[in-house]
Amino acid sequence: EVEDRDWLAEWKKHWRPTETAKFIIAPTWELIENADKIVIRIEPSMAFGTGTHETTRLCLKAIEENYRAGETFFDVGTGTGILAIAASKFQASSYNSQIVGCDTDDNSIKIAKENAELNKTENIEFYAGSISENTPAFDFVCANLTADVIVPLLPLLIEKTKRILVLSGILKNQEDLIIEELRKFQISDFQIETDGEWLSIKVKNEK
Repeated sequence: EVEDRDWLAEWKKHWRPTETAKFIIAPTWELIENADKIVIRIEPSMAFGTGTHETTRLCLKAIEENYRAGETFFDVGTGTGILAIAASKFQASSYNSQIVGCDTDDNSIKIAKENAELNKTENIEFYAGSISENTPAFDFVCANLTADVIVPLLPLLIEKTKRILVLSGILKNQEDLIIEELRKFQISDFQIETDGEWLSIKVKNEK
């Protein structure tokens, strides 16, 4: 038997802000004193994404190093909206760039919209669904999913990326699987970053 307690409150006790080179991802209740970095406030509720996971950090690193001011941005599998919000705060807010996030979970979209409002990044469009043939092309595309979801979506992800595609949610032992799939599209220009047992793959599609 386990004594009943406020489990949500217990979980919150152990969630601390996550820092990358240029971002701090923090829960809404945490006091942040480092004013030199871009602060993203997140209330996750029941959606995936607190900013602490290695795959999120890998995607944030890719945004920090590669996302250009004024570019369009598409976050496939947005969860709590962290990556779309990061793009908006990092470069796009003053340029009125198109930033879009999608997720197949309706509840995630609701929470992502709330987080965007919390961060005053109302320029982001969130919708319930996935990437499709009707999706326009974007300069920068992030797909922080899982390998089994990425593989069937890869043709569309490549087609809808104008410049940079970031794939994450991939375990190190799945690296060969994704690389083999990329080579089917004659893609050899990619860069792999690792964090713990996870990795991201950055594909350049510059013409």
